[in-house]
Amino acid sequence: MPYCMRVKPLILILLVLVTFGVVQAQETAAPKPIEPPSDGRYHSIHVPILMYHFVSDLPSESNASRRDLTVTPAIFHTHLAYLSAQGYHTISLAQLDNALMTGASLPAKPIVLTFDDGYEDAYTNVLPALRAYGFTATFFIITGMADANDPAYLSWAQIRAMSALGMDMEAHTVSHVDLRGRSREDQVKQIAGSIESLQVHTGKAVHFFAYPGGAFDAETLAILKANSIWLAVTTRDSAWETSSAPLELPRLRIHHDMGAAGLAELLKAN
Repeated sequence: MPYCMRVKPLILILLVLVTFGVVQAQETAAPKPIEPPSDGRYHSIHVPILMYHFVSDLPSESNASRRDLTVTPAIFHTHLAYLSAQGYHTISLAQLDNALMTGASLPAKPIVLTFDDGYEDAYTNVLPALRAYGFTATFFIITGMADANDPAYLSWAQIRAMSALGMDMEAHTVSHVDLRGRSREDQVKQIAGSIESLQVHTGKAVHFFAYPGGAFDAETLAILKANSIWLAVTTRDSAWETSSAPLELPRLRIHHDMGAAGLAELLKAN
């Protein structure tokens, strides 16, 4: 058989395989979430968003800031046990967004658990505890720490594993800087850079954001909107979330000495 006649069937086979692969990839690729269109109504919903940082034992040398941001694993377990016993249901920020935009119903006693900065104990201490109670949570990641392989923070492998287990890994800038007063270029690098890194590493769209220190300005809000951020959380205290300020949602801060009784009082007061 002439050489050209042998080659043509091989080319056809390769084309079929490539085409089939493309089709398969298109069929299995996860569709990018689309924000539900607003129903045009004002919605105010009582949904506590709890704000944690470290869940670990205190290092031998800890300053006042580290102490205040740290909840021990034992205390954290009492929090989860209390929430479970009281019938709270953890929801995602996507569920909250849907409720704020469309008035969609939520489970009884909804609550959002958030963990700022992406410390390594989120994988070693927080994740097993959440799974033991069947809870989910949102983790706001400083992506530059994962890029630098800082052992005090989550690695990209850990971030991917947590994402695969149903935890939401969302943006908290590249290097945790105060965004206020920075140039648009600097803010875009911090915000869009963290969003893009998370999307590349997890394969999931990022639509939620936490401001470092709760600080932002008008430029920050414009950049978030341009980058398809649906909801953003602050450090302002309240458990009432409104559709009129989706990029300025308040949270309830958890302090180091707040046991289950303190958590119950915090939720009761808000």
